[in-house]
Amino acid sequence: MRLFIRSMARRRSDSFRRFAEILALACLSLPGLPDRAVMAATPLDAAMSRPFEVGAGLSGNYLAAIVAGSERDTLAAATFFNEALRIDPKNRDLIDRAFVASLANGELDQAAPLARQVLAHDRGNGLARLTLAVDHIENNRWQAARTELARGGGDRSKDITSTLLTAWTFAGVGDTRRALSTLDTLKEDVFQVFRDYHAALIADLGGDVAEAERRFASAYGAEHNLLRVVDAYGRFLARHDHRDEARKVYKDFGELLPSHPTVVAAIAALDAGKPLPPFIQNARQGAGEALFGLGSSGGRQGDELASLIYLRLALNLAPENALAIITLADVYERMKQTGSAIDLYESVPKDDPLRVNADVQAALLLETLGKPKEATERLEKVVAAHPLNEEALTALGNLQRSRKMFTESADTYSRVLALQTVPDKNQWILYYYRGIVNERSKHWPQAEADLKKALELNPDQPLVLNYLGYSWVDQGVNLDEAFKMLRRAVDLRQRDGYVVDSLGWAYYRLGRYDDAVNELEKAIDLKPSDPVINDHLGDAYWRVGRKLEAQFQWNHARDLNPEPDELPKILDKIKNGLSDKPT
Repeated sequence: MRLFIRSMARRRSDSFRRFAEILALACLSLPGLPDRAVMAATPLDAAMSRPFEVGAGLSGNYLAAIVAGSERDTLAAATFFNEALRIDPKNRDLIDRAFVASLANGELDQAAPLARQVLAHDRGNGLARLTLAVDHIENNRWQAARTELARGGGDRSKDITSTLLTAWTFAGVGDTRRALSTLDTLKEDVFQVFRDYHAALIADLGGDVAEAERRFASAYGAEHNLLRVVDAYGRFLARHDHRDEARKVYKDFGELLPSHPTVVAAIAALDAGKPLPPFIQNARQGAGEALFGLGSSGGRQGDELASLIYLRLALNLAPENALAIITLADVYERMKQTGSAIDLYESVPKDDPLRVNADVQAALLLETLGKPKEATERLEKVVAAHPLNEEALTALGNLQRSRKMFTESADTYSRVLALQTVPDKNQWILYYYRGIVNERSKHWPQAEADLKKALELNPDQPLVLNYLGYSWVDQGVNLDEAFKMLRRAVDLRQRDGYVVDSLGWAYYRLGRYDDAVNELEKAIDLKPSDPVINDHLGDAYWRVGRKLEAQFQWNHARDLNPEPDELPKILDKIKNGLSDKPT
């Protein structure tokens, strides 16, 4: 399972999706993001940032910065560009590049002076203006921030970044009325959620309870599936003696995304009679919240640079925002900068409800780096400290399953299911995974029961239909029902080579070799580099008399790194073919 955070905005309204698209485009068109941006296409292999030393010459540092940028290593890119700029301090191109690289790496203290140098030769650079405005907000220089935002240009009625931050600068000096009137210049429906959400936060901070309640209700009514809106509204209700209503707001979100740690912690606090303080305590944090919302909305695949910059700026203003830290870590994950992602997950405040999930994700990233011992030790440590945490237990079970520790994995999945006393459709995947490991450890009755339970919870789930149907065919039982399952799975996943392979292999096991060839050829078109499918197609070709083609498929399977216990069987078929009677 991935972090719950990644699922928090799955069910957005059409209007909000439109807003996210507009925002992403607006982020990417920020003045100051050069066409030859620091972030270019990344290699597929993940690698942690390695130690590096700056060079003595301009060209060496410049080329090293370009390479680091192409690998999306923000630390190295910022370091090398700034070193190159030290050698050639008047070079405008280097000033621009060092500025963007420093900003992407979260070095506002370095980016702000560079922003002033950028403006010396490009006074209309909106990103430089935004950077200086954030620097002023961080230091409570509200009028100076407002001046920079005004100089950024653009139509205030459509410039959501400038409008939100300008409103928070008025809130910083206690002028709630001017702050709200500034927000209300965002009149388009697509901005409603952001407008009313921040208006509610500002009114609440300024002590205008009635206006805050009206605005919260408006934002929540327009989009009640956004965690941040839910949490802010729930905290507001709880602080104003509407704890039952607050509990309902959280529980309704829990129906969308069960067991989210922020929601679980809030409901536990409500049940225990504990206070739920607002997470925005001052205008600086409010401005950070605005930048966080913009960064998280604009972070589509391939759009990482704009998202990265907004999130970095947000964390300068609100460094304790765990959701912003995790969102930024996710951006680094997608950029294959695994080491930086792990560092960010480890920086989530230890007392935050999201810390456990951050630790789990850091452990899973260690696994992707080829550090299984460290990954297992970290997950086991998390589970030992939080034995009732379903996310940590599920991650451990998945890790054990991937390592073929089937008995241990089954026990871990059982622990998760024991915590979930109320049946829920989402449990299908746990029964499915436990069914797999039970089948792999030769405990078929338990596996069959788990797979049937998974189908009971999610009747049209193609993965379960495929696994159970194929298992029955392999055993020669329940054949009519099994083939119905396999055909249904193929109908649902026509582009899944593994599912199509299962149907083809089922035909083979029943001696229907022409049908097997037909399906397995489809499967090989979908997954040409899978050794198992190539091996299966070779067997089917042999049975229909196409022996030369069979040899080709077996040789191909041999060269595709098959499982160690399958390789001798493939080599024997290459040498001797198949026996006359199928086994």
